Parts: sequence; structure tokens; C-alpha cells
Amino acid sequence: MALRLSKSDTGFAEDFDALVNARREADADVSQDVRAIIKDVRANGDKALSRLTQKFDGHDLDFTGWQVSQTECEAALDGLDPNLRIALELAAIRIRDYHEGQKPDNRDYRDDAGVRIGARWNAVERAGIYIPGGRAAYPSSVLMNAIPAKVAGVERIVMATPTPGGEMNPLVLAAAQIAGVDEIWRIGGAQAVAALAFGTEKITAVDVITGPGNAWVAEAKRQVYGVVGIDMVAGPSEIVVIADGQNDPDWIAADLLSQAEHDPTSQSILFTDDADFAERVSLRIDSQLEKLATSTTAAQSWNDNGAIIVVDALEQAIPLVDRLAAEHLELACDNPEALFNKIRHAGSVFLGRHTPEAIGDYVAGPNHVLPTGRRARFSSGLSVTDFMKRTSFLECDPASLEKIGPAAVALAEAEGLPAHAASVTKRLNR
Repeated sequence: MALRLSKSDTGFAEDFDALVNARREADADVSQDVRAIIKDVRANGDKALSRLTQKFDGHDLDFTGWQVSQTECEAALDGLDPNLRIALELAAIRIRDYHEGQKPDNRDYRDDAGVRIGARWNAVERAGIYIPGGRAAYPSSVLMNAIPAKVAGVERIVMATPTPGGEMNPLVLAAAQIAGVDEIWRIGGAQAVAALAFGTEKITAVDVITGPGNAWVAEAKRQVYGVVGIDMVAGPSEIVVIADGQNDPDWIAADLLSQAEHDPTSQSILFTDDADFAERVSLRIDSQLEKLATSTTAAQSWNDNGAIIVVDALEQAIPLVDRLAAEHLELACDNPEALFNKIRHAGSVFLGRHTPEAIGDYVAGPNHVLPTGRRARFSSGLSVTDFMKRTSFLECDPASLEKIGPAAVALAEAEGLPAHAASVTKRLNR
């Protein structure tokens, strides 16, 4: 049964602390297993990938094919239901338009000392995107990962996705075609991350790896970081909803279940200032679960990790919500802007009664790859700049070096680095 708390209850602070600090990541310590898989792939390359794919996904890559051809992607797109194709193309347009606005500007100027200073942005050459293929197929994740890479100017986008039994969802292939993915490999799990990071005989190593996955994928990304860049180490999905009693309880129940159905470890939390409304939402959740195709997963998530918290006023929820630093935050109330202006930590915020989180998962435009597990305190969602790097530059002439050089010499000598100092003094007019 989902947790029920009231801000006025004795012991609320301790109970809320326990909720904030609850660990929802997989119980198994996967670090050692992932380290062994990465070592195997580095040592044995494609042979390891073939063996591990047979073990975990139940198919022979030499028989089903290592890669998905461009022809297969084109056929998947052409064969789509027209309404689905329209939906994917609308999503792609909106995602592309939003991310175009994220492209950073180069800088090039001379300061008061006459020193030319600036920075130039360049895209990485190759980006790897990981698309899950276990519990469900996620064409939206293809768009959300590949399109920002395209906007950034990445030369080659390489997709890895597990294909249990060798089967791949045509929606995923269609999305890859729309987004402009260059390579698709039928490989998943930690072994796919290792292959993208270090390369094998068939797969050329990439510079950045992005995309969600299970605990093994997340741990693999953590372990290869430094060899390649990564977007983030993502955990189970989560949503926090702040709602007053003027909402339709059926809507809010559906919003909470929209995250609960992702995974048994997902988390859905409601804050409200209306105890009667809280009860009505709880009843609607029970009712919706009876008819939900994903009820087994959603019910476990809601019962194990869900919570309804009653506060005296919605403003009381703000510091509590900031402590949770949730992946998704809905503000379903009359004046959401007033609350939004006080929020510091959230992956993405959905304003008003008619903005369900699910609209952000698909067609709104902002990226749905977001920090989880309270990481919104210090990180942001996937963006164009995750596929770019900044190179600074500077240029001195004799006059500007005369102005700032002596200070550099003084600091170099203070740090006990005489060669540093000499490299400047030899150029000064002394």
C-alpha cells in the first residue's frame, strides 16, 4: 500500500527523511558483473559480443544479423500506420525545433588589455545512443537521443539496442530512420556499452554514449566514463505532482500511474492541501489499476514506492519537493507560475492542469532524458551540448603580453615553477 503522510503528523520529518533516502535502484550489486563483461569485451571483441548476446538475448548474431540495414529502416517507416507516422514526424519536428535553440554561440573578442580571447564549439565525431529493448520498445527515446546529436552536428550516430530473440520493433526502426541514425547494432546490455566505448572488430568506438537502460547499462556507463563522455547515470523513473482539490482526481491518478507503469522501482508522489482530494485520488488509482494492461508493474511500483502527502498549503510542499529533486514535477493548480518560481531542483516541470507529464515524453519538444535519483540537484536533462565540446583560445601580441605577463611570472615563481616563468619572461621586453 502506498505511503500516506501528513505534514501535521508527529514524526513527519523522520518519515519524510526515510522517503527521500529510500534506495530504489536494483538490489543486486551489479558492479562486479559489469566489470567482468567490460573486461571480456575489451579482450575478446566481437566473440564476446556474440556469446553474450546468445546468453542474454537468445539469438545468434551471425544468423539474425549484427546490424540493421538502411533498407529495413526504410521499409519499417513506409509500413507504419499513417497515424503513427504522423505522430512520430510531429514529435521529431518539435524536438528538433526545441533543441535548435540550445546551440551555443562561439565567442571571439579582445579584452581591455588587448588579449584576444574566445571559445569555439564543435560536435563530437561519433555518438553512441543506447535504446532499451526489454520491457517495451521506445521510439520516443530514439528521437530524444538522436535528434539533439544531429542538431549538434555529430558526423555519425551509432545506435545499440537489445533484440530479444532477434526481433526488433518496427516503430524503433522507423524512429531511427526519421532521426537520421547511421548505424544500428542488435546488441544490448553492458556489453553494448563496452563495445561503443572501446570498439571491437566490427564496431568503431564512439566519443559519447547517451540513453537510458537497466541497472547493468547504467553501471556500465558509469564504469566507461572517462574513456567516453556520458549523459548521466539514470535510475528508476519518478514523478512528483503538486495538486489542489480543484483537479479531476481521475486525471491526477492517471498521471501518477504513468510513471508507475514503467518499472516496479519507479516512484510516484502526490502533494496536496486537500485531504478529501487525496482520498479520491487514491480510490481512482485503485479503480484504474483494475483496467490497466500494465497493472502488475504499476501496482507494485505504487504500493512499494508511491506516496500521498497532505500539507496545510501547497507552498509547504516546495522545500519538500526540492529535497526530492524529482525527474518530473507537475504543478496542477490555479497559479503554477508562483510555485514554479520557487522551485530549485527538478528535471522537468509541467505547468497547469492541462500539462500531463506524458506530453513531455513524446511531443512537447524538451528532452525526456532527465536526471533521476535526486540528481536534478546538480545535473540537467539531455541537451545539444552533451554532444559538443568547447575549445577555448587566446592570442597575445607584444603589447598585451607586457600588460599581463608580469603577473603570470609572479604567480609561476610563487608556485615554484621556474620554467613556466621563463616561458613568459623570455618574451617580455626586458
